[in-house]
Amino acid sequence: MSRILVEDIAHVRAAAPEISRLAGKSVLVTGAAGFLGYELVHVLADSMERGEGPASLILLDSFLFGEPKWLRQLAMRSGIHIRRFDIAHDRLATLEMRPADHIFHMASIASPTFYRKHPIETIDANVWGLRNLLEAMRDAPPEGFVFFSSSEVYGDPSPEAIPTPESYRGNVSCDGPRACYDEAKRFGETLCRVFSEVHGIPATVVRPFNNYGPGMSPNDRRAPADFAHAVLTGEDIVLLSDGTPTRTFCYIADAIAGYLQALLHGRANTFNIGIERPEISVRRLAEIFAEAGREILGYDGEVVLRPPPDAKYLADNPNRRAPDVSKARHVLGFSPKIDVEEGVRRYIAHLAEVGRS
Repeated sequence: MSRILVEDIAHVRAAAPEISRLAGKSVLVTGAAGFLGYELVHVLADSMERGEGPASLILLDSFLFGEPKWLRQLAMRSGIHIRRFDIAHDRLATLEMRPADHIFHMASIASPTFYRKHPIETIDANVWGLRNLLEAMRDAPPEGFVFFSSSEVYGDPSPEAIPTPESYRGNVSCDGPRACYDEAKRFGETLCRVFSEVHGIPATVVRPFNNYGPGMSPNDRRAPADFAHAVLTGEDIVLLSDGTPTRTFCYIADAIAGYLQALLHGRANTFNIGIERPEISVRRLAEIFAEAGREILGYDGEVVLRPPPDAKYLADNPNRRAPDVSKARHVLGFSPKIDVEEGVRRYIAHLAEVGRS
């Protein structure tokens, strides 16, 4: 593991000491090979090694984009079981395992570039895959279940809804180029609420706000990944917009602490997981990546603007995205601390170290 990943794991353990309540339990993670799975799985595996975490870790993924090396390495540890599994179409009974005590359902394509290439697979994971899990839990509800929704359920919020609370109902297109993702997440939330009310499943919904950091591949095609790729290759950082849309960016270690706290909440609820500030422009984010690249790698590229190759690239792209996380702070004890400048430096340093190993 990189130095950054080791430090991130320690950060999560300090921010979410509740993880010790997973001791002796079984945890199931769908979509384990993805960006969010990288640090989550490493945190859970580390807690297992310390004797403070799950007794069993079941990791499922369809490996649509390949099986990562880090996951194969973790498979050699006792108590960790990895399966190629399509949660939308395969039968859970074929896994021949007892019901898991805690479940993270994060299986989904999340990068706009790729979910537009695979819209049906994106819908299937968030609707049929979720339904598959919920049906399997009807007779034996788990202690905790987390469905990973998205801040995209809010669409392009009205100015008075910034920062955006969980109560905001959204301004979302049902037939635009992002709808396969946005609307699948919205319907997934409805499934969680209905199964909670009818069958007593403790379905907790989390809405991630612009997470980034170790685990996000430089080929992911979201903005932080594109900027990191440019820094690593020494190319100019290219903005395919005017760079004025604003976001807050939540470093992955802070976010993982929030997701663990949501899992152990163990009740039907919905939480924004992100960081409230600073809300910065995409252009400013690009400049922060360039500054971190110069500091760590001697990067000498520039930030440049170019028109997008796809006319629909910016369709339904929200102008602002900033969460109100007061509910997660009050109910869960969630407390993100890593600002975007530090987070970007950590991400670049991690990628540089992994690239040299």
